[in-house]
Amino acid sequence: MKYRYVVIEREYGSGGTEIGRLLSEKTGIPCYGSEIQKEVSEKMNIPVSEIEKYEESVTNSLLYSLYAISRMNSDTDNILSREDRIFVEQQRIIKEYAMRGPAIFVGRCAESALPSEDVLSVFIHADKEFRVERAVNEYGIDQNSAAYIMVRFDKKRRSYYSANTGKKWTDMSNYHIVLDSGKLGLDACAEVIRSAFGK
Repeated sequence: MKYRYVVIEREYGSGGTEIGRLLSEKTGIPCYGSEIQKEVSEKMNIPVSEIEKYEESVTNSLLYSLYAISRMNSDTDNILSREDRIFVEQQRIIKEYAMRGPAIFVGRCAESALPSEDVLSVFIHADKEFRVERAVNEYGIDQNSAAYIMVRFDKKRRSYYSANTGKKWTDMSNYHIVLDSGKLGLDACAEVIRSAFGK
């Protein structure tokens, strides 16, 4: 089966964003991650740092998220909190990108904005040592802070995913493909996804 979209969820430091970019290079299909945040920032005239703060503290229930999405094109957007409007705007932008053609999305619960039958869902993980090493060498994180930052970001992603999908982020049954980037390497992970993507 050929899919139209790839959605990548990933543990911090596992290289999921880089894998998405590599897949984009291999297929010629655009990859969106931080671009979504930047566009929300521009459209809502709020700094990216505030969007990140919302993502870290989100406590919305799935039912409310579904309600918020259902109001996306109505005149009642103004009844939503600023935090809820951020999520709704992210989902709207994901849909806009998706309408342009096949795409790769990294994070942001992109799967919830797309037709499920068109989505190949992927989870990238790796052991702690590999992720800490990447955080230090690739992201420039201080060695003494890397483990704490890794836990913090994973907690943020777990909470955000759960709040907006009603599913457990680390439940591997939620994904079509689960890859250990520490064991396989980033390029091999991208190649496995490319093959399954059918592109």
